[in-house]
Amino acid sequence: MIAHHGFNVTLTARPGAGGRLVDLLLTALAEGGPAASEHCVVYLVSRSASDPDTVHVTEGWTSEEDHRRVFAGEAARAVVTRAGELLAGEPEYTDYVPVRGKAAF
Repeated sequence: MIAHHGFNVTLTARPGAGGRLVDLLLTALAEGGPAASEHCVVYLVSRSASDPDTVHVTEGWTSEEDHRRVFAGEAARAVVTRAGELLAGEPEYTDYVPVRGKAAF
């Protein structure tokens, strides 16, 4: 599948909560999780090299509609709610239109 919709989000965890935030975000890859959807073709969770409480997520989806539909589901809402409890501020989003690339983890 090819990604036609994507974004990066930067999340700043409360002091010392970066590891818990990363662990939580990675649960989205488990069976039934939003990132396990066939429509999610890229899901990369990274930590800042200089600040372990700054977490970056890169997502690529088959379409914006597929992303919205999956994230309207209970599993995605649960991850988003739990992540919100760990944040020190508002997430910063950058949307984009994927052109071409490679993802192998």
